[in-house]
Amino acid sequence: MDDILIRMENVEKWYGGFHALKNINLKVRRGEKIVLCGPSGSGKSTLIRCINHLETIKSGRITVDGTALTDSKQAVDMVRREVGMCFQQFNLFPHKTVLENCMLAPMRVRKLSREAAEATARKFLDRVRIGNQADKYPAQLSGGQQQRVAIARALCMEPKAMLFDEPTSALDPEMVKEVLDTMIGLAQDGMTMICVTHEMGFARQVADRVIFMAEGEIIEEAEPNAFFSNPRHERTRAFLGEILAHH
Repeated sequence: MDDILIRMENVEKWYGGFHALKNINLKVRRGEKIVLCGPSGSGKSTLIRCINHLETIKSGRITVDGTALTDSKQAVDMVRREVGMCFQQFNLFPHKTVLENCMLAPMRVRKLSREAAEATARKFLDRVRIGNQADKYPAQLSGGQQQRVAIARALCMEPKAMLFDEPTSALDPEMVKEVLDTMIGLAQDGMTMICVTHEMGFARQVADRVIFMAEGEIIEEAEPNAFFSNPRHERTRAFLGEILAHH
C-alpha cells in the first residue's frame, strides 16, 4: 500500500486571467497533519478545494489513495467518498435534525441501511461530544456546535482524509476552542488532515508540517518548530510577524 495518500503534481489553476495555483507539488502521507497558512488570496482554499474537485485544475495531476482525479464522475465520486470536507459555513440542512444530517450521505452514497447509518451517526456525534443534541435542528445549536455536527457528518462517511477550510473563522471566539479540541482529537486518532487555518497554536500542537502559501505558490514548508522559530523566507517572516502580533 502506498504510504502517500494525497499527491498533487505540477498543479496549475487559473480563474480567467488570474493564476490561482502555480506549480503546486504536495505529498501527504497517511496519518499526516498539514496546516496551510498564508495571506488571504494566496490559494490555500483553492488548493484544498481542488483535492475533492470542487474546483477543477488546468493542468497537473491529483491522486487520492491511488485514484487519479479526472473529470469523470466515477473518479470524482470515488475521491469524494474518501475525503471529508468542512468549510467556514456549516452547510447543514436546516429542515433535518442533527442525526438526519449525519445519516444522509452514508445511506445515499455508501448504501448503509437506516439502522447502520443511525449507529454510525450516533457514534460520531458522540465522538465530537455532541451526541445529546442529535434530535435538535441546526438552528437550535450554537455555531460551535453546528461546526462539530458538520465534522461528525463528514466523519460518518469514514473518510481516509479530512480537509478543513478555516473551520473556525466564522465562529465567535469562545466557540473556537471546542472546534479546535475536536480537530485535535481527530489528529490524535491518526486521521490524515489538511487544515487551512490561522490558528497558529493549533498548528504548533498538531501539525507534522506547516506550509506557507503566497500568490498561488508554496513558499515554505517545515515542521512546526522550525517553521515558527526559524522561517527561512522573508515573506513567511512578515506573515508570522503579522499573525502573531494579533494573537
